[in-house]
Amino acid sequence: MDPKTFRKELRKNQTSAEAAFWHLVRAGRFYKLKFRRQHTVDRYTVDFYCPNFKLIIELDGGVHNNLGQSLYDDEREIFLKELGFQVIRFENDAVLKYPETVLNYLAVYLGLEKE
Repeated sequence: MDPKTFRKELRKNQTSAEAAFWHLVRAGRFYKLKFRRQHTVDRYTVDFYCPNFKLIIELDGGVHNNLGQSLYDDEREIFLKELGFQVIRFENDAVLKYPETVLNYLAVYLGLEKE
């Protein structure tokens, strides 16, 4: 499957956490920053990307606790960081249950707000 078709499929079949996070940041809702969802970087498709900060946000469900998936995630993250990207991971539950905490953490991480 070509990357464009793959991204469209991921957007169409997004998780509830992805839908919730997208609702929080889309259309400049978070400090007027632009975010892209299911964005391709080299050979990987990342959950969310903010070009202003070269920031990748990954949302992780239970499958990411699997050793094989965890090793893949680590390898992928190292590769993306070597390209100059920042990578932040949030658990799906955090996004769904504590969206304001996630946004506050993100604001502090990016230096948009003091702790």
